[in-house]
Amino acid sequence: MGQRSIAIVGFESEIGLVRMTVAAIKMARNENELSKIILDAAFRVHSALGPGLLESAYEACLAYDLRSEGLNVLTQVPVPLIYREIKLEIGYRLDPLVEDLVVVELKSVDALAPIHQAQLLSHLKLSGKRLGLLINFNVLHLRDGIKHVVNGL
Repeated sequence: MGQRSIAIVGFESEIGLVRMTVAAIKMARNENELSKIILDAAFRVHSALGPGLLESAYEACLAYDLRSEGLNVLTQVPVPLIYREIKLEIGYRLDPLVEDLVVVELKSVDALAPIHQAQLLSHLKLSGKRLGLLINFNVLHLRDGIKHVVNGL
């Protein structure tokens, strides 16, 4: 999908194609590097706290760890819903948004369900972001509670 939009830009100018490709590669690298840093921090938080706490506790600790790494982390970011060209402020909020690139959806539930991934994808679409991490802290081994979600825009 992303390659088609790059190709369309390439018809306008070959230099434009090169710039877009380099920018796309750089953004993907940054998102991938960020996701590794975020997941490393999540593993530290889970190791220290274990499962069974409220999402808000994990959110506060994860945000603290990421900020300690020098990252820009916003929590409970309001996201408007645009419906038929009207902007509705109806209370949608993103869990941590890291470096204005990666949306982190935190859960503390018995098991992740398909609706959780759909919810994160909706948040990615509403916010115009490409990469989301769905992390369920209520598991014995955190690796079993992690999903990557990509918005093809």
